[in-house]
Amino acid sequence: MIKVLIVDDQRLVRTGLRMLLESTRDLTVVGEAGDGVEAVRQCARLSPDLILMDLRMPGLDGVGATRQIVESGSSAKILVLTTFDDDAHLYPALAAGAAGFLVKDTAAADLLTAIRRTVEGDMHFSPQLVRRLVDRALHADSKPAPPSADLTPRERDVLLLVGAGLSNQEIADRLFLGVTTVKTHVANLMDKTGCDNRARLAVFAYRTAEGS
Repeated sequence: MIKVLIVDDQRLVRTGLRMLLESTRDLTVVGEAGDGVEAVRQCARLSPDLILMDLRMPGLDGVGATRQIVESGSSAKILVLTTFDDDAHLYPALAAGAAGFLVKDTAAADLLTAIRRTVEGDMHFSPQLVRRLVDRALHADSKPAPPSADLTPRERDVLLLVGAGLSNQEIADRLFLGVTTVKTHVANLMDKTGCDNRARLAVFAYRTAEGS
């Protein structure tokens, strides 16, 4: 059972999210918080597996709360769920330690999937946000495309789909593989390319494609 803490300053939003999550068999809401200070307190008390974190809240906002929770050593994954998907909100949240970023018009089924995959270790973003992260990294770095690492044909297939913004489950479905196998390929890709997270691996995929 995945334990979720909901953090949002709007009571109706928290109620709606609670109803959605508790309609499933594998998710349970262990608590709610209406601001960042309460989020930090509830995280320490409840030890959730995942926190759904709003960003704009009175007092301590979602970025500040995320930073404090990460720095406390909590194992909780933080999935941002916000109305705002602009760079001024996206990059500070990621820098603070958020494991994913979704907007509030995300379909209910996609939100549930994102929660499960984030807990499993995926960094989960809407595909358009992955493209934005990659585009920003590419424009910030004018170095030529890196030489291709010594990759197997299957690793190259997986790398291409990581660059397209697909999650581990989506890659598994596309390539008819088990999700555990895909995770192994992604881990091997990070080791071979020197990329320490999924966003950098996506950048590597783009730069390799440009240089081919």
